[in-house]
Amino acid sequence: MSAIAKAPRLKTSAMIASIAAEGQATRSAPFGHALVELARTKANVIGMTADLGKYTDLHIFAKAFPDRYYQMGMAEQLLMGAAAGFAHEGAQPFVTTYAVFATRRAYDFIHQTIAEDNLDVKLVCALPGLTTGYGPSHQAAEDLALMRAMPNMTVIDPCDALDIEQMVPAIAAHPGPVYARLLRGNVPAVLDEYDYRFELGKAKLLRDGKDVLLISSGIMTMRSLEVAKALQSDHVDVAVLHVPTIKPLDTDTIVREAKRSGRMVVVAENHTVIGGLGEAVACELVKAGFTGAFRQIALPDAFLDAGALPTLHARYGISTEVMSENIKGWLG
Repeated sequence: MSAIAKAPRLKTSAMIASIAAEGQATRSAPFGHALVELARTKANVIGMTADLGKYTDLHIFAKAFPDRYYQMGMAEQLLMGAAAGFAHEGAQPFVTTYAVFATRRAYDFIHQTIAEDNLDVKLVCALPGLTTGYGPSHQAAEDLALMRAMPNMTVIDPCDALDIEQMVPAIAAHPGPVYARLLRGNVPAVLDEYDYRFELGKAKLLRDGKDVLLISSGIMTMRSLEVAKALQSDHVDVAVLHVPTIKPLDTDTIVREAKRSGRMVVVAENHTVIGGLGEAVACELVKAGFTGAFRQIALPDAFLDAGALPTLHARYGISTEVMSENIKGWLG
């Protein structure tokens, strides 16, 4: 056998099952396991997907409750219409697909069959923002903007495994449609050390600091906590306010924290600069008379490249290192 034949085959890093760094604590498939626990006590919970059960961790539910699992094939519009029908009959569907397919391919079906009738359907969608390197066909960079604009829709961007585990029963207890971003596979466990508990519609101050207030959601809360630790050596004191619910927004907490002690406010999100958490926060701060320094860390208004995630995160300014350098530059 030649030396070339013996060489290990390199795996692509364009689409990966986890965003966890090497050696980072993780939990496997927190959404799938949390949904199984929920279904043990709620007989009307069903799981539905469009040929993506394995890739949205819904296969765990399918194994535990095969008679309550519906695989609709690669037909997202049909998936949403069927979920609406089940909800009309008293079921509580948890629907999974990729975020791009729900928010772009099936938007009108969600709008007309689920949201308009305020149905109890939970859309839990994987590969949010820049969590895949497969390029614009799979990168849901504008999903929050689209779903925020839909009447009756609650919108959630969880940070880690704990957020997802606690989010599942919370959204099940909330009547009406929910769109939640999903981290699948081996999901980082970040919030355990912060005495954190998910509450629908509530922002949580994870750590305080006198120089900068980082307001973040989703994986950017994980990045923000890393930035806060990294900047300690530069004597920059960073507070982190986690905002898992994008709609309805916890305006009271955000405004109260932003107005404290003259800190620079930075919003960090894994989403296009248009229509997401940053613009929502900026709007509320303007209405509240905030006059301090405000900056935004977000993906550009552009079709993003394909490639390895670490490279793309650095290129588009959402890596820990680039965020840290930008914040130091803004502080002067």
